[in-house]
Amino acid sequence: MKIAINLLCGTVKQTLGPKGNNVMIDSFKVSPYITNDGVTIAENIESDIKGVSTILEIAKEASIKTNEVVGDGTTSTLVLLESLFLNSLEYINHGIHPVLLKQELDKCLEEILNNLAKLKKKASKKMLRNIAHISANDKNIGDLAYEAFQIVSDVSAILIEENEENITKCSHLTGYYFASTLASNYFLQNQSKIEYQNANLLILKKELTNIESISRILNEVIEQQKPIIIIAENFDEYLTESIVSLVIDGKLKCCLLKLEEYGMNATAIKEDLASITGAKIIENESEIYLELGNISHIMIGQEYTRIDFQKNEKLEKYINQIKKRLKEEKEDYKKEFYKKRIAMFTNGIVKIHLSGRTKVECREKRMRLEDAICALSASKNGTVLGGGISLFQISNKLNEKNIGSLIWKKALEKPLEQILWNAGLEINPIKNQIVKNDFNFLYNVSTNQLESYKMTNVIDPYEVVASSLKHACSIATMLITTTSLVLNEKIENPNLENNIEL
Repeated sequence: MKIAINLLCGTVKQTLGPKGNNVMIDSFKVSPYITNDGVTIAENIESDIKGVSTILEIAKEASIKTNEVVGDGTTSTLVLLESLFLNSLEYINHGIHPVLLKQELDKCLEEILNNLAKLKKKASKKMLRNIAHISANDKNIGDLAYEAFQIVSDVSAILIEENEENITKCSHLTGYYFASTLASNYFLQNQSKIEYQNANLLILKKELTNIESISRILNEVIEQQKPIIIIAENFDEYLTESIVSLVIDGKLKCCLLKLEEYGMNATAIKEDLASITGAKIIENESEIYLELGNISHIMIGQEYTRIDFQKNEKLEKYINQIKKRLKEEKEDYKKEFYKKRIAMFTNGIVKIHLSGRTKVECREKRMRLEDAICALSASKNGTVLGGGISLFQISNKLNEKNIGSLIWKKALEKPLEQILWNAGLEINPIKNQIVKNDFNFLYNVSTNQLESYKMTNVIDPYEVVASSLKHACSIATMLITTTSLVLNEKIENPNLENNIEL
């Protein structure tokens, strides 16, 4: 366990703070890249020693869960985890019972969270911008996240698109926006996008295989000289080629689209489109008839499609149904999808065009941007002083009533100490100055000076700090109360028809 914790936390903690280091990751999945994103680094740390590898996967859960809940604070979580685990281990080796120690740590956590809640303040616009800067560890990327968040204030309504055009900007997109793929790039006819006014929409639940089944519809739209968009799970190759020929010859304005989403998400998008346009979702090809949806304006690109729509009473009822389902939903990833759909029906979404000179730079910027956006979202529930100061303040006032509180007292000081260490600063003199000034001043590592807590830009979201404390404690106490490790190995024997698992 000690080897696994040192390997995981010792690597990740070097990235903490505004002057933290980067880590280069060489993965067989993608080309090597550089990042300081805690959870990304943690996910890529592995060991050839099976026992260590098993414990690593458990320990990673601390940062992964923090990332899932609030999207930031993963490095602080691992700094706390390392201190809690290693200090607990010392007491256990001197005869303290692990279960009793776990109870003390859990009890002390409640007191710490209560104290943290007392330090919480509502975030002003200035604070939110500072949070974005700190989380991204980059002013320009932080400003980009803040601009996007001011428009939609919902993580699920923000899309990030990497580009090589050296353009970094936010675009506010209204209308219904969904990821799509053209059945053939020939529909574009050397253009970057297709735009139609007053078009028909045909939605099929499954694959479209027979051109004869839509021949009547095609004849009608050709006669009316109206464009038609057909959305299906897939398209027969001969059917696609036939329609492309008609489009290239100028006889037909048509586009065949496949959704990038699948399963329940794809079904939901089709239902949304049906509600917007009045189309009927066709179950079988034999049921196709001339009851099509109407679109006032549609823009189709290589990766996305956008449909303009007007709200009406029927659509308002449909939106309320989605909001009701969101309240009933338990799974986080499904909630995010509901939120994104609601955003498109209400305020629209924001698309961030992110550029970089190389793919490595783009990926690194994207991770910073995602951290900043998640930190802004977490800040809705208030903020506390950042840079490890709030935890240091709680540590200084924590009653040393048992061993659990002693362990927590040391752990709460570690984030601040690690930030100062990563910046190459002397730790104890700065800590002494902060205590001497009764926490009315804190040390800003970016500017290398003490500053008043009333004027500081060093702010953290309350939810991020609270989540780091909870998940670090959860994994640490689980590890210290684990006394055995069972490893199942496959015995490879070429003479056996089926290998045995022992």
